[in-house]
Amino acid sequence: MDQAQDSNFVRKPLKTQLAKPWHYRRDGVYYLRVRPVGSKASCTISLRTTDRSIAMATSRQLQSTVRTFHLDNPEATWDQLRAHIREIAVGALEAPNEWELLDVMGLVYSDLEKDLRQIATTYSLTLDQARMVQQARRVMLAAEQRTHGDLGPLIGMIDELDRDQRDAEARVNPSLSVGPSESIPPLTFRTLADLYLVEHGQNVKASTARQVRSDCSALAGVLGELDLKTHTRSDLVAARDDLLEDRLPSTVNKLLARLSTVLEWGVNNGHLERSFDKKLKLTKGAKSSREAFTQDQVVKVMDHASSLPADRWERWALSLGCITGARIGEIHQLRKEDIKQVGDLWSVDINEAEGKSLKNEQSSRLVPLAVGAYGFDLSAFLEYVQALPEGAALFSLSRGHFSEVLNETLREVLGIPADRVLSFHSLRHALASLMKSKGVPLESAQPILGHSSQSITYDTYGAGAQVEVERLSQVFDHIFSSGEAK
Repeated sequence: MDQAQDSNFVRKPLKTQLAKPWHYRRDGVYYLRVRPVGSKASCTISLRTTDRSIAMATSRQLQSTVRTFHLDNPEATWDQLRAHIREIAVGALEAPNEWELLDVMGLVYSDLEKDLRQIATTYSLTLDQARMVQQARRVMLAAEQRTHGDLGPLIGMIDELDRDQRDAEARVNPSLSVGPSESIPPLTFRTLADLYLVEHGQNVKASTARQVRSDCSALAGVLGELDLKTHTRSDLVAARDDLLEDRLPSTVNKLLARLSTVLEWGVNNGHLERSFDKKLKLTKGAKSSREAFTQDQVVKVMDHASSLPADRWERWALSLGCITGARIGEIHQLRKEDIKQVGDLWSVDINEAEGKSLKNEQSSRLVPLAVGAYGFDLSAFLEYVQALPEGAALFSLSRGHFSEVLNETLREVLGIPADRVLSFHSLRHALASLMKSKGVPLESAQPILGHSSQSITYDTYGAGAQVEVERLSQVFDHIFSSGEAK
């Protein structure tokens, strides 16, 4: 926005009532001008288009957003202001964006964030108004990201504001509190990164800001809903393992450096008490790829798993790694309802329902359970699953502890060193190598490993899904037919 000359304008408290806005054109470009009632000062917003219909559509969305920012009185409480901010976030999420308006709206949201930054710098603010401006800047950044297809930041903002409201209500009426976890909302990496970007995103070049956002998005993808307030060293090591699945060590080290920067900022600004990122980077000579276990090693792992009691989670986590080739993160987040019967076959449904996250959209898949492969006892596994409460996770450990225990078990059973070459992920490579050695066509191997662009759609389980699972089951019958795998 370009503000008209008024030396007192930027020092007025946030008590704003606007006169009727009006539009005009300059050099063919449409502009929207808004003016506080009783003031000669005005704000002019470029609608960034020469097309009148696009300009009017942009103006309507923009005016709706701007009106929400108006504070009718400087005594407005944080509860009142929070409701305004939530309205903005929900509006940005629910409002349909026409395809041709995406670039325009992205620029408009960016302009609004810059104006809020100017307000934060120059206006006289109450404490509650300062909180409002800070949160509103985050909403604008999140709304801009929505125009690029990333809904996570907006959803996160709405969830955070809702938690803040519940906490406020619980403080007023303790009977509304349902437990300690409700009073202290979790701090995810995505939330912390949004806070970091609000402070630092405008102090760097646009290209650098894009890289920071890209790095933070990649890190948020592997850290998921982990509460950084209670994170452990093993949680960060598990995240590093996930990053290494498809990235070179040099790339992973750059992301880990970004992680350390954001976590250190969080500690220095009181968001975290401490972090466990020290010496997390890979050593200079680390190898860039994982190796596969030999079939003899896989058999040894399954023999150990089968020797464990049927109610031990380690037995079934190791078994699923051996016979499905699923990633360790995919196995960790499996729930009771993900073990399902399709036709006459039992399968593992790897999906993103209930807040789960996958590496990419091709990772959603049904993998049949190969009865008898390496001595796998399907009946005992189903008994383990059925004994769980409805909706329960198959494995209740944290992601970091889950990964730590399984990799330590593999090292003990196989007598291998603690390096980056052989790990739980090597079970996935072992299955891929076995399928290749047995002559399995690529179009049949890809859906099992989650690399196929023709993965099943799981909204409903019709005949197509049944046919596909039966086909993949035949693949397993073929590769596990030799004595070494039965």
